[in-house]
Amino acid sequence: MMNINFTSEKEKSIVVGIKLPNLTRQHVNDYLDELVLLADTAGSEVVHRIVQERVRIEASTFIGAGKAEEIAELVKEENINLVIFDDDLSRTQVRNLEKIINCKIVDRSGLILDIFAARAKSKEAMTQVELAQLQYTLTRLTRMWTHLSKQYGGIGTKGPGETQIETDRRAIRKRLQLLKEKLTQIDKEREVQRKGRKDFTRIALVGYTNAGKSTLMNALADADVFVEDRLFATLDTTVRLMQLPHSQKVLLSDTVGFIRKLPPNLIASFKSTLAEVVEADILLHVVDVSHPLFEEHIQTVISTIEELGAETKITILVFNKIDALTDRTILNELTKKFVGSIAVSALRGINIPALKEKLFSYVSEEFIERVVETDHLNYKVISKLHDIGEILEKKFGNKKVSIKIRFNKKRLGDFEKLLAKIK
Repeated sequence: MMNINFTSEKEKSIVVGIKLPNLTRQHVNDYLDELVLLADTAGSEVVHRIVQERVRIEASTFIGAGKAEEIAELVKEENINLVIFDDDLSRTQVRNLEKIINCKIVDRSGLILDIFAARAKSKEAMTQVELAQLQYTLTRLTRMWTHLSKQYGGIGTKGPGETQIETDRRAIRKRLQLLKEKLTQIDKEREVQRKGRKDFTRIALVGYTNAGKSTLMNALADADVFVEDRLFATLDTTVRLMQLPHSQKVLLSDTVGFIRKLPPNLIASFKSTLAEVVEADILLHVVDVSHPLFEEHIQTVISTIEELGAETKITILVFNKIDALTDRTILNELTKKFVGSIAVSALRGINIPALKEKLFSYVSEEFIERVVETDHLNYKVISKLHDIGEILEKKFGNKKVSIKIRFNKKRLGDFEKLLAKIK
């Protein structure tokens, strides 16, 4: 596996979580595991994990001045560059922490935004990320940003961190307005693209980040989507033509992965990309069943789908990575608990044909059959029928041919227009 670093050299970091009364120690440790993966994706080497137990969050420093002093000593002794908090910090908390701890302080949202800034490749993704970063920055604009961007660099200071932090709120708001206008234009262009695909049933892959959506897309559509065992390997939406049983063709799209505490600004900024979810006919909710918190991941994705207003969509739960399960009996329990779900291994191709059959059973409900009679030399009409749908049967008579065709209900208008020409 290729090792990708977003910084010239790995920064040493400490990750910090807080255990409140409503959380178990196991949950906090699992959350920190995810934060470590995020830090690794951003190019940082985590050298310490710290969990602070508190009855409530401390308003001025989040973890309390005493614990902050302990971290400060550790930072000084081991020359650590970065302290990452698993929860979002207020402007005041960051400012106070930086007075105590002499290094960069980054919260979960800032880290995720930093990863997105490094991963964004297309014009649309880069615009969306910059918009989200500036909205995030605007609520935290203090002298500390100048201090960070000039002195430290690296994680937490990408994108607008290097070009906008030293400007005032008015300049940032002006830039925000320009970015919003740019995204509106990009969204119009996407709308034209989506209209060109309106004749096909559309299926969108959704799921928690690193659930294996891109691998599943490659398995279903013989695609060549980039796959990497890191969080947020996919930012831009990819659309591929997929063939189901009985020659039925549909469009399959991959989307950005969701994650716990995904910054709201990021969801808003990626609205045009996530429109694939809203406008899809069927959602394939991909779940990494080998992950210990997969049920929590399911709820996170469901909540995000609800935020997008797509909760009424036909959704098929796909439990992926079954090859990584040590106890396969869990699958029987899951199929009972989650009725209509299906278990697969996208990597090994296990149960992929069954998933395609399941999709066909849903998609076929969107299809209708008709019989057309025309002159057997009317090649243009016959060719057009092939474009509209699947030819099931041809019966030749005296200068006439009777054609039985199955097509998507979305193409009924095209079929009726063709029928009018025949008559």
